[in-house]
Amino acid sequence: MSVFSLLTPDVQLDLRGTPCPINFVRTKLRLEQMTNGGLLEVWLDAGEPIEQVPDSLTMAGYQVEKITDCSGYFSLLVRRPSTTV
Repeated sequence: MSVFSLLTPDVQLDLRGTPCPINFVRTKLRLEQMTNGGLLEVWLDAGEPIEQVPDSLTMAGYQVEKITDCSGYFSLLVRRPSTTV
């Protein structure tokens, strides 16, 4: 299996324009609906969302795989663990 296929998201969630902490709550709820090991791509605004959400997800037990600056927003790849959080 290639590295690219490992980082291909199962689901995308566009949370641009969504304030904190609502964006974290929506991300966590979506991750809870996914199968174990699933990869979620979340689009977040610059500033507080990209500064707060990745750390909050890590503290909640999720694995942040990659953060990409997409010029105007950020793409966050986060994986649901293989075991329940």
